[in-house]
Amino acid sequence: MKVLRTAAMLTLLLAGPAFAQGAKPPPPSDPPKGPGEVEREKSTDQAYKKSLRNIPDQPPADPWGGARAVDGAGNSTSSAPTQPKKTRASSGSSTN
Repeated sequence: MKVLRTAAMLTLLLAGPAFAQGAKPPPPSDPPKGPGEVEREKSTDQAYKKSLRNIPDQPPADPWGGARAVDGAGNSTSSAPTQPKKTRASSGSSTN
């Protein structure tokens, strides 16, 4: 009988936290929108979409474009950037 009572106590002790969690209340819902708010949202969305159409299309970005050689027939500019020649600073005395 002691074993049965001990088993029941352990079961209740282990299941206690599960019962304590319970069900969460539903989150508060927003009040329904009036016809004025719906129209305002529609006009705002239309203005946003119109402004997106006004943005010109741009070619895809090529961050390595200046670092690699471009093999294009229509490209008249030099693909490799020119680097200035390094000169040695003279200190006044020449050692051979």
